[in-house]
Amino acid sequence: MPTYSISKSFGWQGQITEKVAKVCRMFGLTADRLTERCVTHNCQLEINDGDIVYITGPSGAGKSVLLGELEKSIPASDRVNLARIKLPSDKTLIDCINADFLTSLRMLSTAGLNDVFCVLNQPANLSEGQKYRFRLAMALAAGKKFVFADEFCSELDRITAAVIAYNIHKFAKRTGVTFVLAASHEDILFDLAPDVLVVKELSGKTEVIYKQRKI
Repeated sequence: MPTYSISKSFGWQGQITEKVAKVCRMFGLTADRLTERCVTHNCQLEINDGDIVYITGPSGAGKSVLLGELEKSIPASDRVNLARIKLPSDKTLIDCINADFLTSLRMLSTAGLNDVFCVLNQPANLSEGQKYRFRLAMALAAGKKFVFADEFCSELDRITAAVIAYNIHKFAKRTGVTFVLAASHEDILFDLAPDVLVVKELSGKTEVIYKQRKI
């Protein structure tokens, strides 16, 4: 079982301006203590093929940091990130998927894009939520071992998010593709059923919870 160790530290990088000094005095914070402060995000994860890793916690806790550091540990040829998928303006959705006709429809449907007028539209003309789902469909069709997605389904209504979470769970188990997802929402946990749940706290603490694995 592959083990991934993640560690990223951030020191204070600002300048002690007059306003900064006033803020420090208000809160009884010395300049030395401020400049010595270091925030560290770290955890160790055991991930199998086909696992779903879900990083959650409040905004600002460091979810994106963990996702980004984990992504760096995977060879570029084995991974795809939704945020880096471009939106063509010269093709319809169905023609953007590099697969046969039925597989292309299946990928779009898995990502929640099954309306005929949406399928025949250009990605650049879609709503923000539809653009996110298109990027997800493109990631599914990319044939990579790892799919990374920050703010997973955050822009979607919660019913659609639950449906897509359920679809992603089935896709991962059927294909062996590993998903590393991050978002603050916990309402999709039941449908997503992650194998590895990473809970980030604002204090910097990280808790890793594993689903019971079959032996």
